[in-house]
Amino acid sequence: MAKKNAEDFLIAGGEDLKMRARYDAIKNMEDFVAAANGEGYDFTIDEFNEVLREAGDSFDLIGNPAKRMIWWV
Repeated sequence: MAKKNAEDFLIAGGEDLKMRARYDAIKNMEDFVAAANGEGYDFTIDEFNEVLREAGDSFDLIGNPAKRMIWWV
């Protein structure tokens, strides 16, 4: 169920540019996952990393302004 929460989070960010920008500004994964859990999602860093790995996505920031290529559109 937690992986489903992480997937739902990535879909929500893919659909909401303001949410995506807010989370792209968070520099580390600990704060990123804590913020998502604070908004009602329920997953751990390990679960989030597993979802990213399965999708072939990387948490790294790229570009200027910095963005993550993790959001599911």
